[in-house]
Amino acid sequence: MFDERAGAAPKLPPKPPARQGNVSIWKYFRLFKQDILSAQPARLYRAWMAEMRTPFFHSYMCNDPELVDLVLKKRPRDFPKSERIRVGLKPLLGESVFISNGELWERQRRIIDPAFEGGRLRSIFPSMWDSGVAAVERLQSLADGKPVEIESQTSHVAMDVIFRTLFSLPIENEIAAAAFNAFREHQQAQPVANIMAVLPLPRWFPRFHSRKTRQTARTIRDLVRQLTSARAKEIAEGRAPDDLATKIMTTPDPQTGQVFDQEEMVDQVAIFFLAGHETSAAVLAWALYLLALYPEWQDKLAQEAVSAFDPDKIYFSTLSKLRQSRAVFRETMRLYPPVPMYVREAACPERFRDRDVKRGAQVIISPWHLHRHELLWERPDEFDPDRFDTPNGKECLRKAYIPFSAGPRVCPGSAFAMAEGPLLLSMLVRAFRFERVEGRDPVPVAHLTVRARDGIHLRLTPRNPPQSSKKVER
Repeated sequence: MFDERAGAAPKLPPKPPARQGNVSIWKYFRLFKQDILSAQPARLYRAWMAEMRTPFFHSYMCNDPELVDLVLKKRPRDFPKSERIRVGLKPLLGESVFISNGELWERQRRIIDPAFEGGRLRSIFPSMWDSGVAAVERLQSLADGKPVEIESQTSHVAMDVIFRTLFSLPIENEIAAAAFNAFREHQQAQPVANIMAVLPLPRWFPRFHSRKTRQTARTIRDLVRQLTSARAKEIAEGRAPDDLATKIMTTPDPQTGQVFDQEEMVDQVAIFFLAGHETSAAVLAWALYLLALYPEWQDKLAQEAVSAFDPDKIYFSTLSKLRQSRAVFRETMRLYPPVPMYVREAACPERFRDRDVKRGAQVIISPWHLHRHELLWERPDEFDPDRFDTPNGKECLRKAYIPFSAGPRVCPGSAFAMAEGPLLLSMLVRAFRFERVEGRDPVPVAHLTVRARDGIHLRLTPRNPPQSSKKVER
């Protein structure tokens, strides 16, 4: 994307500075706690594999597409989720599908997957639309040209989508609002940056977490427990709405015939908050910033939305008309993958690129580095939603693009996210024009997800009169 008018180099989306030189394990941990991404060395953007040795653990980062394919697709049972990552997430997620392994994980997927199959997306589309309408109405009062911190707004609408699709409740519901606030506090507690994940302790040794991590996790789980208890009563009385929570709570494991008990359901809802809300909110915020940085693309999406949305009703088929919006959302996930790294553990001795990998070693797959790898992608640091129509883009899409992971552990809600993201993005740019705030460009940092260090600030002005009275054709 060369700026011909100025004859200048292309504008590049913000990227955190890479670490220069080697550091001690304790310095690395301090850098890691501040930001996972800038703690990594610059060479990883060109390396096929990197090895890290410490007194406490041995890890390998794999950027070679063949190794990524091996770990995620061909032999996933030999590379279970790492216990080191489970340490930080366990207070909130318990034994949810995101961090479980083995037979427990397989059972959980057998119960959860049917909720996201086939026509389920069509049935929850009206809830997504209602969330978008509410977001447009909510932002009207802020569209006065003054800076708005947009991450908090995308977090709001993404959590609204979760509550409407899971429990048929808007975020204005008292419990939903309390859970939203508690989750924001939980993220600020930085649960992944846990020293207990570094020390070589046996699995039976008790793990310690900060008071804020434990308190916010307990608050969220108590709120979710209230929702699942109420839903269980509605199911028993035959008056439960046909939403995702009802579907998951009433789906038996086809092998055992058992359904989730209450605590298991609390675990799963917690991961929907993390994977469904937090990741969607992050990508949507970055997409809006990129459209402010590249206003020509923003105008394309606005024009597309005007053409795609029927003046009287919104149809599920509208999603198929949002081609440009999907391209922008896909490119945003390439540049800012919501989960920057997947950490696995070698369950048996391996050999990677002529190096011996011992049992128990960490195996890291980094979407952040894979999506920007200089030997794979053309112009990897540039924003170009059209790249996926090129030979290079098509090839990399197949072997070096994993925002939802890949293989058996691919995110079950990936189709959900690829409907929600482009729809909300189109609804927002159809209603508002988003502009950068000079001198306040965001700096990416990664903790649970890739967010901006000091938020993303944009100016909003009305583009079209809101049309929130439209009805959804189900």
